[in-house]
Amino acid sequence: MSLKVRLQNMVFYAYHGVFPAEKELGQRFEVDVEYLPKKEASGCDDDIAKAVNYAEVYQVIKGIVTEKRYNLMETLAGAIADGLLASFPLCRVTVRVRKPAAPLGAPLDYVEIEVSKEAGE
Repeated sequence: MSLKVRLQNMVFYAYHGVFPAEKELGQRFEVDVEYLPKKEASGCDDDIAKAVNYAEVYQVIKGIVTEKRYNLMETLAGAIADGLLASFPLCRVTVRVRKPAAPLGAPLDYVEIEVSKEAGE
């Protein structure tokens, strides 16, 4: 059996970016995370003590997004993946970070970065 857990469209206000205005004014970031817990942490035996608590996963993500500042969304997405792999018994994690107000001077819905990492990578 393969189990995937997804936290979709978490929204945070943070200060990531290259331009001074991004660092000073901040902006909205959207984050999706998908993870595969290790078999012993899958929760399939209905034992909450063994399962990965997604409320705790959310808190780790929130801390990384809101407490540090990154120039690049790629670095932010990688930091989230690394933080989750270091904090929980996961086999693999995929992180998507979206910046809806990317300063490109052209209309677009968002810029999105996706990073996937496996335990031990």
